[in-house]
Amino acid sequence: MKGTAQLQERPDTAVRTGDERAARTGGLAQRLNALRAGVLGANDGIVSTAAVVVGVAGATTAPGPILMAGLAAAIGGAVSMALGEYVSVSSQRDSERHLIEQERRALAADPEGELRALARSYEERGISAATARRAAEELFARDALEAQMRERHNIDPDEVTSPWHAAVASFLAFAVGALLPLLAILLPAPDLRVPVAFGATLLGLAATGAVAAGIGGGSQVRAAVRVTVGGALALAATYLIGSLVGASGIV
Repeated sequence: MKGTAQLQERPDTAVRTGDERAARTGGLAQRLNALRAGVLGANDGIVSTAAVVVGVAGATTAPGPILMAGLAAAIGGAVSMALGEYVSVSSQRDSERHLIEQERRALAADPEGELRALARSYEERGISAATARRAAEELFARDALEAQMRERHNIDPDEVTSPWHAAVASFLAFAVGALLPLLAILLPAPDLRVPVAFGATLLGLAATGAVAAGIGGGSQVRAAVRVTVGGALALAATYLIGSLVGASGIV
């Protein structure tokens, strides 16, 4: 009988373990998405700033205008990225909070109905009705709101996304990426600035493209080639425009 009781208890444990594993997997996925977003933010910083400074360098060899244009592109781009991320994540946070409040009201109005709904969701996974009911009761006794939010929305009510964290991370990622073309265009001798900036930018883009693809499970080589070709076209276009403007005598 003892062995039978232990076997009957195992499905409860399996449900709890599955939920905990799903929570860990969800948390890991969120961290990987944040890391990938940071890499892509750095990628944006590289190509945006490089396109500006290379374009200005095509028009003039004076370091002052190149520095000012590069700083303006880096700061403006970083602030723009941070603001966009803040607005986006704030909307996501508001939606999460709304869902949490909805579940809280539903639990207060009909706790038994919510318990049955949770048990049914476990039954749909192939767990017997009796075991699903016991598992739902145990999870409700521990934290009913958390159980409902994880099962229905894959949200941890204690870990609502912070828009400030996302904004700061986006700002820093873009700014760090922007440093590469700034240094590459300013440190070398005047006749080497554009070639060095081209090379450093394309290497940086290839690296960030490969890393982002690796995090997402895609082809790193294909992603690196794609982003490098796109970056090369952008740099060539802005350099050509800058050269034409410089040759016209406007600058």
